[in-house]
Amino acid sequence: MRAPDFWKRDNAGLVPTLLAPAGWVYGLAGWCRTKLTTAWKAPIPVICIGNLVAGGAGKTPVALDIGSRLKDMGHNPHFLSRGYGGREMGPHRVNPREDSAELVGDEPLLLARKAPTWVSRNRVDGARAALEEGAGVIVMDDGFQNPGLAKDLSIIVVDGGYGFGNGRLIPAGPLREFAGPALARAGALVILGSDVAGVETELGRWSAERPVLRAHVRPVNESAETKERRAIAFSGIGMPEKFAYTLQESGWDVFRTHEFADHHVYSLEEVTRLKNEATRENAVLVTTEKDIVRLPPDRRDGIEVVTIGLRWENETDLDAMLKKFVG
Repeated sequence: MRAPDFWKRDNAGLVPTLLAPAGWVYGLAGWCRTKLTTAWKAPIPVICIGNLVAGGAGKTPVALDIGSRLKDMGHNPHFLSRGYGGREMGPHRVNPREDSAELVGDEPLLLARKAPTWVSRNRVDGARAALEEGAGVIVMDDGFQNPGLAKDLSIIVVDGGYGFGNGRLIPAGPLREFAGPALARAGALVILGSDVAGVETELGRWSAERPVLRAHVRPVNESAETKERRAIAFSGIGMPEKFAYTLQESGWDVFRTHEFADHHVYSLEEVTRLKNEATRENAVLVTTEKDIVRLPPDRRDGIEVVTIGLRWENETDLDAMLKKFVG
């Protein structure tokens, strides 16, 4: 599913206004669910990396970064994911060598390369399974709106270019819940990229007194030889335009882009067409780690995969916050 354009701004005609009552009902249902659910408290720290809007804000890169930092601090983190896009209900420990994106989802396959990863639609069952396998801390990739598992620290990730969209609730806008109560539950916020959407201004409007961390996405496996050729970029992520922007910002000559819906499963016909186009245009075909795992291994040849990492502006503040909650 692709987010409608009117989610990005609040001057997009009558549609957001007409859908506003449905958004209020959606938000009220979520608020009631949170208030009526008694959360299970795990005996180990639980850190949740979430967001307030539907679609990709960059949660998984932040979760991966935090998992690495926890390991460097001597902890044993386990990732916990719903496994969106996969059919596995869980609890299931992801095997990155044998499991497919169709089974567990694309994001868990990336997480499992870094640390033990569990897929579970029921977050409490997943946390208990991780605990039994020796987890010292649980890092949730998404799940901020899931009230079943208590969080010791919730970090909200916001894309600096998109912000909170038009500020309305689904389906009138991209917000998953009312912003005020949500920000009150957050322990910190991460703004990814330049704050062109005025996120910090919005935070002031909602009186959010939370640490604000800033980070920038950057490729970590850049190849000078590859970047000298023009690229055809394709991606099926929450905000596919961000991938092309990241490539351009780091010096790639992006000749053409192809954007697909988040978690898109590529057909043989689509992959063949992309490869033929790259050959015809004498260009390198480039995609994301999240996209490549959705392709069968025998279709991945000839495709350059760009691995991204984060560059933090206030890294010491992030490390100090993590040490405060996990020791």
